[in-house]
Amino acid sequence: MPTRRSFALAFSAALLAACSQDGNAPTPAQLAAQQQAAREAQAAQKQALYQAMVNTQRYALAVPIGQEIVTRYAGTQAAAAVQKTLPEVQRTAAENAEKARLQALWSYQTGKESGGTQITASIYSSRPGGDDRVRLVLRRHSAWGQSVYLFGSGRGFACSGRCSIPIGIDGAPPKPWKAYLPETGEPAIFIEDDGRFIAALAKAKKLTMQVELKGRGSETLVFEVGGYDPARFPPLPGKR
Repeated sequence: MPTRRSFALAFSAALLAACSQDGNAPTPAQLAAQQQAAREAQAAQKQALYQAMVNTQRYALAVPIGQEIVTRYAGTQAAAAVQKTLPEVQRTAAENAEKARLQALWSYQTGKESGGTQITASIYSSRPGGDDRVRLVLRRHSAWGQSVYLFGSGRGFACSGRCSIPIGIDGAPPKPWKAYLPETGEPAIFIEDDGRFIAALAKAKKLTMQVELKGRGSETLVFEVGGYDPARFPPLPGKR
């Protein structure tokens, strides 16, 4: 049978163990340090992923990761390091997105048309939009040669014989370009001196054209042409 002395010894041992455990408990400062170390480790993992996206030039994916690091893990070494590069990564991502948007405005086609080989590059006006958009078309045809024309909807363009279209390039004052209607009656208008026009287009970001539309009067067309790729509108074989 346990004696009174054995109970006392057991109680004393339990009390000593409890005191020993209390003595090993982390202090508030130690807990804070542990939490900060955990945040640093998590932030470092995110930073490694961020840097991998930057190194592979996937800037659009890097931006949200970097933003999370500097906001959610503010005060960490990773956040301080990312903050040094994030503004430039954001700028590059925005530039790439805008470049992709402008490139997507263009459509390129190659095929057979009316017994000949045809290559076209075309873009719709950003103003007007919707159903009233007008298409700017660059065309090279093995039989018809090279052409530049606007193709609209409705009744087409007003032009008596030879006329001119004021065209502004990147904010410069508009200059008149000679134009004419097709003899076949399509709702189109052709721009003369197509070679000079295509050369100017390759260096431009935005074109404005003042045209007269049948039944609608004067209209300012705006084309965001900065995404034009001359390599996708090559000369036809044997042509210059």
